[in-house]
Amino acid sequence: MVTQTGPIVVFANFLSDLAVDLDEGQILTTWAQQAPRKAWLLRPGDVFVTPVRLSREFLRYVYGLTGVPPESAAVIEVPPAGAVPLAQAVREAGLVERVRALAGDRGAALLPTALDASAIAFARDIGIDVHPYPTVEAAEAALKTTMLLNTKTGFRETAEQLGMRLPTGRTCRRPEAEGVARDLLRDHERVVVKPDRSAGGHGMRFVSRDDLRSGVGLPLDTVGGPEGLWVVEEHLDVAESVSVQVEVSTSGTRALFSGAMRTVQGSFTGYASPLPPSCAHVAGELEEWGTALGRHLADHGYAGPFGLDALVDTDGVAYASESNIRRTATTTPHAMVARLTAGSANAHPAWSVSKGWTRAPMDFDGALARLRASRLAFDPDRGEGAVLHADAPPDGRSWRYVLIARSAGDVGEQETALAEVLEFEGG
Repeated sequence: MVTQTGPIVVFANFLSDLAVDLDEGQILTTWAQQAPRKAWLLRPGDVFVTPVRLSREFLRYVYGLTGVPPESAAVIEVPPAGAVPLAQAVREAGLVERVRALAGDRGAALLPTALDASAIAFARDIGIDVHPYPTVEAAEAALKTTMLLNTKTGFRETAEQLGMRLPTGRTCRRPEAEGVARDLLRDHERVVVKPDRSAGGHGMRFVSRDDLRSGVGLPLDTVGGPEGLWVVEEHLDVAESVSVQVEVSTSGTRALFSGAMRTVQGSFTGYASPLPPSCAHVAGELEEWGTALGRHLADHGYAGPFGLDALVDTDGVAYASESNIRRTATTTPHAMVARLTAGSANAHPAWSVSKGWTRAPMDFDGALARLRASRLAFDPDRGEGAVLHADAPPDGRSWRYVLIARSAGDVGEQETALAEVLEFEGG
């Protein structure tokens, strides 16, 4: 949960150069479709600046579960402006004064999804601080380290210094990637080739010896440009992809939660917490690594949440893989789960976030009605059930949802039932 005495300006700047270059406009626009989930952070007096329209049905649903009077929070929908930072889109739409007026002089602070230069400049423009930093200048001082640790090369260097176990690998420029891959393939059956600035598996390639014997070379995504940095690593025989989410604050560094990621070809598709029994033994090491990285970040001025990802191989050994120094795809869902279950009969919930495709399009009220009729919809008293946490998707079919239950087994049962009720493909 966000702890802030004054109002928060929730700033859904998914279109940011923190994780990937702004040239990767299509992937950034796709990620921005998740902006509506930030509505779960709103409290009375808060302001939500979003690049994506929120349906009235979704907002009514959110306010109903969080107990926020609808008239007490403001939602500013910013018209599309292409692949530009959200701050620039707000300026182009002539909405800066409206945000400034709503933030007022009430001790408000900006809560960006990504701490980047444009968000910091925007906070300075409207005269507010950046949560959770004491001043805009303090946030700006953390930017260099934040940018560095959101790169694959920056993470590998820092993780090695901090004593984390890493897959064998090397960093190189794009023209050298094929040669480095060939070198590593002498000792490993497969390698992973990753652009330096990437998130969610964007631009990643898995390469085998046979791939390079074909004579077609190593085709790479355009991300990073002709001289961009890449990381080539051994491909581990992975049993689970896991992560620990950590928070750096004035009171120290603490692990918030951990869990297993759902991935397809290295791309993030979902998450389940807590860690499954098959890899629960790595929890202590994950927290140790996350705490060490948190202390390093704190020493360089960073404050706020971040994620540390790792791979657990079939021998049960964990290898650190990357850090995401920002509010990740699990930060807001976890905050929502904690908020919705506070005071319920389910004080320590298991939960998962995922995505499913319905056979036919439906609107928000239609999907919610199905959940309620089947008694799958989240029940505040029991602290269990399914939450449609990201509004109706543009295509009416690709639904994001969170499942909350007392145990991982119960979450699995809910997921099976949800697939049937919403008529997911393959369900």
